[in-house]
Amino acid sequence: MSEPTQKYSISMPRDVAEAARARSGPSGLSAYVTAAVARQIERDNLAELIAVAEAEHGPITEEEIEATRKIQRRAHAEQTADSEPQRKAS
Repeated sequence: MSEPTQKYSISMPRDVAEAARARSGPSGLSAYVTAAVARQIERDNLAELIAVAEAEHGPITEEEIEATRKIQRRAHAEQTADSEPQRKAS
């Protein structure tokens, strides 16, 4: 069961509202805005976590960022290669 909902009134620029309504699809504008706000909250929480970690351990260096990107690219390549035989078998 999902959380109970409550109706809110918000203001936003007309062009933003119209673009959101056009993209909201069958789930509707409320669901689209809810998902956008939830993503923003996740980003805010992550930013807070990064700030705490950097205060404790120092800022993340470009070398650390690039090393992490390499690990992610390698994992993605391995995952893609692992799924190739399954695609051909289907």
